[in-house]
Amino acid sequence: MKTYLDRRTLLKSALALGGAAAINAPGMSWAQGEAARLRCTWWGSPDRARRTTDVGKLFTERTGIEIAGEPVGADYWAKIGTQMAGRNIADVFQLEPSSLADYAGRGAAKPMDEFVGKQLDISSFGEKMVDLCRANGKIYGVALGLNSFSLFYDQTVFEKAGIKPPTHETTWKEFADMAVELTKASGRPDYWGAPYGARYHYVFDVWLRQRGKRLYTEDAKLGFTVDDAKEWFTYWEDLRKRNGCVPADVQTLDQNQIERNSLALGKSAMGLTYSNQLIGYQLLTKNKLGITMVPSSGPGTKSGHYYRPALIWSIGSTTKNPDKAAAFISFFVNDVEAGKILGVERGVPMSPKVREAILPSLNDVERATVDYVNLLADKVSDYPPPVPIGAVEFDNNVMRKVADQVAFGQISIADAAQRILEDGNAVLRKVN
Repeated sequence: MKTYLDRRTLLKSALALGGAAAINAPGMSWAQGEAARLRCTWWGSPDRARRTTDVGKLFTERTGIEIAGEPVGADYWAKIGTQMAGRNIADVFQLEPSSLADYAGRGAAKPMDEFVGKQLDISSFGEKMVDLCRANGKIYGVALGLNSFSLFYDQTVFEKAGIKPPTHETTWKEFADMAVELTKASGRPDYWGAPYGARYHYVFDVWLRQRGKRLYTEDAKLGFTVDDAKEWFTYWEDLRKRNGCVPADVQTLDQNQIERNSLALGKSAMGLTYSNQLIGYQLLTKNKLGITMVPSSGPGTKSGHYYRPALIWSIGSTTKNPDKAAAFISFFVNDVEAGKILGVERGVPMSPKVREAILPSLNDVERATVDYVNLLADKVSDYPPPVPIGAVEFDNNVMRKVADQVAFGQISIADAAQRILEDGNAVLRKVN
């Protein structure tokens, strides 16, 4: 399946305000006393858990269907694997773009097409937005919001150091020099300017797209060369040797959980992550955080950014109540009161009606994430081909593993570049 999004079409359908969307899909009933209990699982910060739980309670009040929340930490994917093996996947579970095709292909998620226009209303999203959650031509999820990659920075630390913060025009060289300056200015032996970003597959993807390449090809292979990988690892190793980024033992704490990221841990002044996560990061620090684009290759070059579903709700393939699971997802993305509870913590809402309702009540941090997504309007490129099955294993067992081995000095950059290509393509060949 090929899915390409023109940025103007995407912006119009996903960001523009105005235009009412019907909240209740045809055939959807919210009758009280409809006995059922749905399990719902996700990963994320305590703030996300609170918001999700509150929406679950609201849904129960409206429908009588109980939502049993199961928030999970860093072992989320291991737990999903265990549930798959035991055929006990939650009725509703959270995915994201790099894992959707993988878990759909492995039989964890149930196709949702049969519920569209009935229990599930996604009519206001627009066809392009719905297509973001297709795999093999079928709908396997519903996007909960829109985001992109981003650079977070501690404004307080920058101001104290007398260093100008990064902007959307900051280059990779300027970012590195800035990080080194910040480390020196902090005067602390346990604080650095930047994370060791070599292990972030999504930042590597942006870096590659700035060079006219991408992480994955349409035929489910890696889209870069050994020389590309050498240049990538060399950049981060040079920065580490200049003491501009956190050492390996600090960076390996980060298992894609906010609480363990070097910025959230108070170990670095900058972080490379997803735009919707600004809210969760800000709750973990007293200092004011800022948000801007991932560094660029220089004036006149591609930004490497694209709009993407921030997170996704999917229906577990073994659920006994798929229609009610679809109704909960529909409520989650369409109900205005639910939208006010959720804000933009999972990305800018896909429903125009929900966006219009919540924007006036957003706080400064929430508004900053919306402003950032708007900033990208004339800078994003088309949405890439669907992420192939095996992308999660590539991230967990190849990209991060090899980057950590480089940082710990266990293998050379040349060996790492060769290994990431060989091991990565082997993983993709195994499942595609």
